[in-house]
Amino acid sequence: MGKEFTFLQLSSLEKILLTSNYTKQDEVRGISALKGERVSYQILYKKEGEDSRKTTVRFSVNADSRLTVQFRRVENVPCALPAYTRDNDDYYISKEPGLFPDILYPIKDNTFEVIQDKSHSLFVTVIIPKDMPAGEYPVELVLVYGEEEQKKTFTVKVLDACLPEQELTYTQWFHADCIASYYNQEVFSKQHWAMIEKFIKMAAYIGINMILTPVFTPPLDTEVGGERPTVQLVDVRYDNGIYSFGFDKLKRWIKICKENGIKKFEISHLFTQWGTGCTPKIEAQTNEGKKKLFGWHVKADTPEYRSFLKAFIPQLMDFLKAECVYDDTYFHVSDEPDYKWHYECYKTEREILKGLVPDEKIMDAMSHYEFCECGLMNNPVVVTSSVDSFFERGINDIWAYYCCCPAGEGYSNRFIAMPSGRNRVTGMQLYKYGINGFLQWGYNFYYSQLSKRAINPFLVTDADEAFPSGDAFCVYPAEDGPIESIRSVVFYEALQDIRACKLLESYIGKAGVDAIIDESGVKSFNEYPRTDRGVAQIREKINNKIEEVLGKKQY
Repeated sequence: MGKEFTFLQLSSLEKILLTSNYTKQDEVRGISALKGERVSYQILYKKEGEDSRKTTVRFSVNADSRLTVQFRRVENVPCALPAYTRDNDDYYISKEPGLFPDILYPIKDNTFEVIQDKSHSLFVTVIIPKDMPAGEYPVELVLVYGEEEQKKTFTVKVLDACLPEQELTYTQWFHADCIASYYNQEVFSKQHWAMIEKFIKMAAYIGINMILTPVFTPPLDTEVGGERPTVQLVDVRYDNGIYSFGFDKLKRWIKICKENGIKKFEISHLFTQWGTGCTPKIEAQTNEGKKKLFGWHVKADTPEYRSFLKAFIPQLMDFLKAECVYDDTYFHVSDEPDYKWHYECYKTEREILKGLVPDEKIMDAMSHYEFCECGLMNNPVVVTSSVDSFFERGINDIWAYYCCCPAGEGYSNRFIAMPSGRNRVTGMQLYKYGINGFLQWGYNFYYSQLSKRAINPFLVTDADEAFPSGDAFCVYPAEDGPIESIRSVVFYEALQDIRACKLLESYIGKAGVDAIIDESGVKSFNEYPRTDRGVAQIREKINNKIEEVLGKKQY
């Protein structure tokens, strides 16, 4: 029976397709890491032979009790739109529709089933405490099937230094309405709040430290004239031309975030997306009942909306100061305005906010440096394919983002059908460019494009064939709360890479770290090693240099 079963120890960056030819895989034996780090690897398993029955495999782990070892089962998801066919880019696992590995299901009872002639994998994550002594720690996995067993050992070499705290500000847009829709919950009911907290906790766990905060229903990815479910944290009352505001739900939101390690906030956009020049949906209690005061039916520059903002924003600012989060809160005007088509509209919206929101508090995703040169934006969030054009003009105090673009020419991104190295390398790129923050729009967007209908992300991974699969979310809504994807784990590894680079920088300076990254082949956001192994080796070089410096410091 033993010859029928194959178990291989592989990198966390490998994506094991059902039809993967495991004979070409190089088995990994271990990894180096810093104290306080999470490292992962995989166990590929496959059964061959004539017996078509499923076989149950039981496993146990032998490891130092101070290490936390997690096991998750990698499951495949359908990708109808794995990539835009128009893109001039062949750095994908495949651009053909199919099944790709992504979901990480927690394993119960230390058992899993092996299916004949199909390759699957276990995802193993080792959590190293901050006070772990330096040394080599074997993690032995014992796999038992029938009367036979196999053992696999993975060695974690812990260096004598601790991973620094994350400095990079990282946000993936949080969609509270998608949670209510998927779980069929009343917005801000007891059940909804409980699930919101679980999703916030998961967000913090994967490195997100700033959260999109829906003071009003975010006017994002919404069809003109359509609307998303109301998720309005601020209560509005309108009587006889006078506005009053209640901040109880916003206070609760901030408290949940703080308790789960998120201390930075971005206020949802005060004007509609893509330069459409309208107001977000805002509901208010009036003497005649609840009314929708603003939305697509109200233009941005109307006296009514100006009056509303003049009443609302000062009170919001006072509330944020009272909650001690004002210094860590930022505002959005409109998402992704185009300079050629939306300059006048965006200029008007910025003028409306003059005297209400300080310039340094405003940040928006935009890819046209002209907004900065004409003084309309001090804190641009720049799509990675446009970062160089900003740097060439001396605009280098920036954030970066990617979404469904750039998707071609090899730019790093995190679509399901992309190799994990293309996701992981983002960390080294962000460090190399000295980027202050990173934004990605889809933490948990479980709607179709333009929010026309709710979707099941386990079955529809591309927002109804609108965005490449995986662009719209990185966690899945399981029955009891969110569960991770391969992509969320790998991007967290990228965030840890930045922190390791920061540690090495404290010893040898940024130029010294940049030289290692540059020599490893990372030249820009679309020029870097085109293999998972090539990307993983960059971190190995960083760790080797840290170990070398630490050795010299001891004498």
